Amino acid sequence: MRKLLIYIAILLTVNSLSGCGYNTLQTQDEAVKAGWSEVLNQYQRRADLVPNLVNTVKGYAAHEARVLTEVTAARARVGQVVGKLGTSPELINDPAALEKFQAAQGELSGALSRLLVVSENYPQLKADAGFRDLQAQLEGTENRITVARNRYIKTVQEYNVTVRSFPSNLTAMMFGHQTKANFTVENEKALAKPPTVDFGGGK
Repeated sequence: MRKLLIYIAILLTVNSLSGCGYNTLQTQDEAVKAGWSEVLNQYQRRADLVPNLVNTVKGYAAHEARVLTEVTAARARVGQVVGKLGTSPELINDPAALEKFQAAQGELSGALSRLLVVSENYPQLKADAGFRDLQAQLEGTENRITVARNRYIKTVQEYNVTVRSFPSNLTAMMFGHQTKANFTVENEKALAKPPTVDFGGGK
């Protein structure tokens, strides 16, 4: 009889947790972590392209030292920020840390954009097969970054709504779930449209 009562109590507890949003919180929390991992993966893919891109441009435009240095320095700062803040899911619970991460990535985006503009002045560089391969990889990566960020933003929004909504907010408070920081976008249209990387056209 005692075992039966314990079993019933467990069933009631499971049902009450499910009804109060516990399972939804767990599912959405895992979705946020998975989304964050994909964002990091795509940013790392871009960072890995930078050394080859810089070296290729340097081969044709060594005197563009300022722009080349900016890209290299921006990539180094991304590494420093990631090294200091870490890449664990805990980062997404810290708005200040996420802001620093985003600022570093934005700086690298800007430096790469300036490098690509300068590259347009060198027809031989644009014709280089290695450079064109890097162009395709970078363009694809920028697209994947945009997709990954948008998916992440959506999963965080869904999670935060659950954390704030009744009655799941009571369950969230009970188990220590708090709203998560999200990417801030000054220009949402710019986020929706990935940077154009085109070395094929003329000036």
